[in-house]
Amino acid sequence: MKHLYIVRHCKAAGQEPDAPLTETGIQQAEELAEWFSNKEVDFILSSPFDRAYRTIFPLASRLGIEITLDNRLSERILSSENHADWREKLSKTYEDLDLCYEGGESSNAAMSRAVSVVVEALNSGKKNIVIVSHGNLISLLLKHFDRSIGFKEWEAMSNPDVFQLTFSAENKSSKISRING
Repeated sequence: MKHLYIVRHCKAAGQEPDAPLTETGIQQAEELAEWFSNKEVDFILSSPFDRAYRTIFPLASRLGIEITLDNRLSERILSSENHADWREKLSKTYEDLDLCYEGGESSNAAMSRAVSVVVEALNSGKKNIVIVSHGNLISLLLKHFDRSIGFKEWEAMSNPDVFQLTFSAENKSSKISRING
């Protein structure tokens, strides 16, 4: 069995790629490191955004594991323009996975890049893998394995949040559990 832990970053001071963790987020990252310390983690992948990297840095330091940054784990861009009704627009992208707003990325495109990271991680020979990313991308990744996941599940996510995916020897997903680190 292989265990994949999908982690939504801790509380951050903003949405920009370089937005740091808040004081609360820093404490949450330490608590995540403590929680993961007995999980025999042997591989860590992270979005290059500072808030994701800083979320898992305490664990990586504790375990002496290098964090592999992967641009495919960056948050999905809904649109290149700011929209007051962005939540409604986002909701529609869970209903129509090919819907793409100007300068944005469709749900299917974002899902595809996230799944490609998971496939590579599962084929790495590692058994307990942590992947740190962002809410929208994580919800789409989880949707790949469970089509019932949608906008409501994204809305219910917290910072941080942890989901465990368990895979059989053939890399087939057998179970998704929300752990809520």
